[in-house]
Amino acid sequence: MLKLEELKKRVRKLTSCAGIAKMELHDLTEDLPRGWSEVTSVAEKAARAFAALHAAKRELATAENSKWEARFRNI
Repeated sequence: MLKLEELKKRVRKLTSCAGIAKMELHDLTEDLPRGWSEVTSVAEKAARAFAALHAAKRELATAENSKWEARFRNI
């Protein structure tokens, strides 16, 4: 159960980080063409944040499915 709670906490943290990265990219694009040289690095940062979030969500879903499968095996 502890692992499940840790994964949920990690997903919440990564969701926040991904949201911040998304807003940084959004703010930068609103100021175009000023700051155009930063677009690539900010976009890469956002992509890494969302990739980490996606991986954590998949890991959480797998852990939750395993929990339910274990319960049904015991019935």
